[in-house]
Amino acid sequence: MVKTLYITKRINYSGKELEPHWIYRNFNIMGDAVIAFCGEANVPQSFMLDQTDILDKAYIYSPLMLHFIIEHFDNDLSLALYRQRLFLIGIKDELEQLGIPIVRRVEALYAKNRKLTVSVASSSNVSTLVHTGINIETDDTPVKTAGLAELGVNDIQSFAENVMLRYQVELEQIYDARCRIRGIVAGHSPHGSIKIEPEST
Repeated sequence: MVKTLYITKRINYSGKELEPHWIYRNFNIMGDAVIAFCGEANVPQSFMLDQTDILDKAYIYSPLMLHFIIEHFDNDLSLALYRQRLFLIGIKDELEQLGIPIVRRVEALYAKNRKLTVSVASSSNVSTLVHTGINIETDDTPVKTAGLAELGVNDIQSFAENVMLRYQVELEQIYDARCRIRGIVAGHSPHGSIKIEPEST
């Protein structure tokens, strides 16, 4: 089961936090985990992972974001990208439950046609990692952005905990489905063979 934790102290995010075992070293949570915390986001190019952003000389800045870091101990980058999108859908669902319309475009969420989130997934030699940040405040951001404060999300901790719970439940339900579904053997139908009658001439 993936473990979750909301950290109440402010932690600024620079990109260097997205590394294997950072959660374990800093918060003593071993194994698959999702943590959330609030703080500034200021990611220089030296810590950016998206090669398109690097080529575009983009940078990430927000005076205050709600950050999520996810770590799973496998090496499947494709699976990490699926998890990244699953997590974003959970954020979208939680916001829409609060009556806030959200649009997802690939790995970003938009509110009022302004960018609400940043997100990246990557892999290390021992794990896969995802960072997703949601703007709370938007002063001096490099692109047009929306923030949770203006959208009326005031209880950030409860919101973050609900998002993490959604992700935890989704993974548990996927695991349960894996355990209850019988596999298919090639050339064998559990309901017997289907007889196909030749067409009459």
